Amino acid sequence: MNTTRGSLVASILLGATRVALGAFWLNEGLFKYQAGFAGDDIRLVVDGATRNSRVPEYFQAFADGPMRAASELLGFVIPLLETGLGVVLVLGLLTFPAALGSVLTLMLYWSADQLIAQYPVMVVLSLPIVAWPLLASRFGLTSLLERMRLRRHPDARPLAPAVRRWL
Repeated sequence: MNTTRGSLVASILLGATRVALGAFWLNEGLFKYQAGFAGDDIRLVVDGATRNSRVPEYFQAFADGPMRAASELLGFVIPLLETGLGVVLVLGLLTFPAALGSVLTLMLYWSADQLIAQYPVMVVLSLPIVAWPLLASRFGLTSLLERMRLRRHPDARPLAPAVRRWL
C-alpha cells in the first residue's frame, strides 16, 4: 500500500473513530439533560466518593471541597461539557483538545468510581485521536475551513501542523 492510500485509510478510520466518540459523548450529555441532571446528582457523587474506599484520597479531597461547593454549577456544566465534546468531535472541530478533554474527563469519572460500560470504550476511542489528531480531523470542519481559506487566498500560507493540531 502506498503512503497516500495508507494516509487516506488512516484518515477514514480515525475520522470514523472521532465521530463514534462524539456520538458517545452526545448520548451521555443528552441523556443527562433528559434525566434532569443537576446539583443533586453531583452531591450524590460527592457523598459516594467520600465514603468509598476505592476512590483515591486526592479525589475524595477534591469531591468534599471544591466539588461539593460548586455542585450546582457542575450540575449545569457537566451535561454541557459532554454535549459540547460530542458536537465538536462529530464536526471535527478542535479535535485534539476535545479528544484530550475526553480522556481527562473520563479519568476524572473513573477517579470518582463512576465507571459505566461505555467509558473504557470511550478511552480506547480517544487515545488514537490524541495520538494522530491531524489524520483524525482530515475529514472534519477544521480541515474544510482551512482548504476554503487557501482557495480564497492562494498566496496564503497553510497553517503549520503544530497549529492545525490544536484546531
